[in-house]
Parts: sequence; C-alpha cells; structure tokens
Amino acid sequence: MRSMGKTPARAKDTPGFIVNRVARPFYNEGLRILGDGDASVETIDRIMKQAGSFRMGPFELMDLIGNDVNFAVTRSVWEACYHDPRYAPSVLQQERVAAGFFGRKSGRGYFDYAPGAAPPSPSTLAPQIAPKRAVLHGDPGIAAPLVERLAAHVEIERREALPGFPDGALAVGDAVLALSDGRTATARGAATRTRDLVLFDLALDYAACKRLALAPADSCAPEAFAATAGLVQASGIAVSRLDDVAGLVVMRTVAALANEAADAVTHGIATAADVDIAMQKGVNYPRGPLRWGDDVGVGRIRDVLVHLAAHYGEDRYRVSPLIARRHAAGGRLAAAAGAPR
Repeated sequence: MRSMGKTPARAKDTPGFIVNRVARPFYNEGLRILGDGDASVETIDRIMKQAGSFRMGPFELMDLIGNDVNFAVTRSVWEACYHDPRYAPSVLQQERVAAGFFGRKSGRGYFDYAPGAAPPSPSTLAPQIAPKRAVLHGDPGIAAPLVERLAAHVEIERREALPGFPDGALAVGDAVLALSDGRTATARGAATRTRDLVLFDLALDYAACKRLALAPADSCAPEAFAATAGLVQASGIAVSRLDDVAGLVVMRTVAALANEAADAVTHGIATAADVDIAMQKGVNYPRGPLRWGDDVGVGRIRDVLVHLAAHYGEDRYRVSPLIARRHAAGGRLAAAAGAPR
C-alpha cells in the first residue's frame, strides 16, 4: 500500500471493517433528521458542509455512492451485527432504492440530476436586525472563537456564570443563545427555566464557518429568536432555522461518529490512530472522529449521547464503554490504544 502512495490502516476481520462501520451515523443521523421532518435534504447537507466542514453532506454522498449500494452496506452491517439498532437501515432509503432513485447514476436520488434541473436551496433565514450588545455568562469553551467573531460586530459584555443558567451562554435581552448539549431547546429550557432559549449547532471552526443551525424552544418568543439570529448573522454567518431537533445536525452526527469510533477501538477492530486515519484518508473527514471527540470534549460527547438516548428512548445512542471510561478518568479518546485481536 505504501508503495502505491497509500496509508494503510490495519483492521480486524469484522463486518464493515473500519470505514463502512464507523461511517454509518454520518448517513443514519441525516436520514433520521429528514424522516422526522426537522430539516430538508439540502439544508442538512449545507449545514454539514458549511458548519461541519465535510466535503459532502450525507445525501449528496449517498447519491454519489449509489443509494442501492449504500443501503446494501447498511443492511449487511446491521444483519451481520444481529440487528443492532445502532446500524438499523432507514425506510426512507429503502423507498428510494425500491423506486429506482439510485442517485447520480440513475439521474435521480435525493437530488434531481436531470439536465437543466434547478439546484435546490437550503433553508436560510432572512436577515434580522442585529442587537447592539449581548452578555456572555461564563466560559464559552469550544465556542470561544464564535464569541470573538461576534465581538467584532456587536458589543459583548462578559459576566460570571449564573446559577441554573447555561454556562457560556449569550443573553440578548430576554433571549438566551447556547450551544447544543443533545437535548431539545424545549426540554433544556424547561429544565433551566429559560423560556426564550435558542440553541446553536457545533461547527468545526467557528471563526470561519459560513452557516450555523439554530433551533428555538417551543416557548421562545418570535422576537427573542430574531434577536439571537440577528446576533449570529451580524458576523456574516448564514442561519438555518430548524425545528427543535435534539442535538441539531453537526453536534449529534459528530457525537455518534465518535461513539462508533470508540466502540471500534473497544472491540479491538483497530487502534485509535488507525480509526482516525481511515476516516480522514478513506472518506475525507475534516478530522478523525476520536480526535474530534476530544476537541469537543469527552464529557460533552457523552452528555449529547445520553440526552439523545433519553429523547428517543432507543439503544441506538448507548454510550461506548471507552467514552464512559475516558469521561470518568479525564482521558482522551485519540490516545486509546486498542489493537486487532
């Protein structure tokens, strides 16, 4: 492999090896969001590209691979793993295959590839009035680059965190803007008694991202959401308003990818280094899922998964033992050893 200019990644002989197994959440989470009616195909894809920095969104990639091929891989991994719900295929994709909508090769998939077909547009919120100031409560953590970016356009006053108030949240009048933790904005707002809560999605690079997904709680007043959207838009970031979907788009996908990668290490399928190399060089992910999980924070990844499991009531989001261990010990996922057995 090296003589061909390739980087090998050693894997145990197991269903899906590394890439076809670890990558399942990339497709399945997008399909779940679409199936629940929380966002359109083009909106999901655009968020994954312009916030997550993936080269393609899940639907564009499935159309390129071929929905028949992608569905067959998902089904084979699911069946080989004795119908583990983590790999369960989507009825939406099954219907595309049954209809012959295989993607680019058939001229139609999730997108229309017929000559002259108009390209679909993502849901993009119209410009809102930017507030003159906002108040940052506590430490924004991984969203610090976003706060710095906003501060170049809007006055940001920094205060200590308030008891019961989301740490690192931005207050704009009565509205509160906070990073997703896997709960819906409605559930989190009820738990923290924050009526006008708006959650924003994860981005690979908040300093350079072109789009963010925002989701308001059901109790959020229209003017409160408009104020938070105007704050984000002031920095040149396009806003896609989503229904109140748990974990939004990038956050839940990255958490699920890190979880699957952690299980691959736990089960001795590959080392942490080989998993990350395979996902970066095999499918061109912007960052290996284990390193990405470390960058987001193992505790945050765990919390997102726990909240998704509680929201959906499914074993699909069970936390990998490696993530639970690293969270308890304060260690890193990418430093885990693991080895084919």
